[in-house]
Amino acid sequence: MSKSKRYEQTGVAMTCRSFAEYEKMFALGQLTALDGPILDVAAGASSFTAEACARGINAKSADPLYSMNADEIMSHGGQEIITSTQKLAAIKESFDWSYYGDLDRHRALREQSLVRFIQDYRQYKEEGRYVPALLPKLPYEDGTFNLVLCSHFLFLYHEQFDYEFHLQAIQELLRVCRPGGQVRIYPLRSLQWDYYPHLEQLLSTLEKEQIKTRLLASELPFIPGSTELLSLAK
Repeated sequence: MSKSKRYEQTGVAMTCRSFAEYEKMFALGQLTALDGPILDVAAGASSFTAEACARGINAKSADPLYSMNADEIMSHGGQEIITSTQKLAAIKESFDWSYYGDLDRHRALREQSLVRFIQDYRQYKEEGRYVPALLPKLPYEDGTFNLVLCSHFLFLYHEQFDYEFHLQAIQELLRVCRPGGQVRIYPLRSLQWDYYPHLEQLLSTLEKEQIKTRLLASELPFIPGSTELLSLAK
């Protein structure tokens, strides 16, 4: 793939995705209160937790972003959406638009998610719904959550974070997950759209630790070739 067709990114971008997008990309079906508690790690300004809680589902989010106040996140998020939309526009023919329809709707959904997140963040941050945390260390007790999700961070930035970081981060996601619960990670490809090169080694190591590993079909293909998610069970 030529460099001009790649999605260029320096550092880690803020994510702004909705509850509906999470259900699709993680193939979660229709979540109910029985599926909680849920933790969204590297959640950014996604409105998943806000929307889940509004549905009566116990959910929390963790991200280093939450050391910022709501106004700072709103400003940062707004600029992030403008920048990412410009990048997508330059290579839009490379993506699968079957879910979003077009670039304008993609941007509108990001903006809606950001606004919904900010509303909830202002109201519930001090109650512990949104906790500043940076992988590979999370401030939760062992086995706290029934479902742990990580979207658009692990694997996506594998050129910035080495194998050891990925292994430690995933072990930490598993630590805070209950026995019988699940960790789900999406996507399995990088910003250059290549498959995570150390996945086989990673899965082999986790299986030696008695972790059940599965590759499942995602219901929200967007990144070229990104049709799978990783499911881990203790």
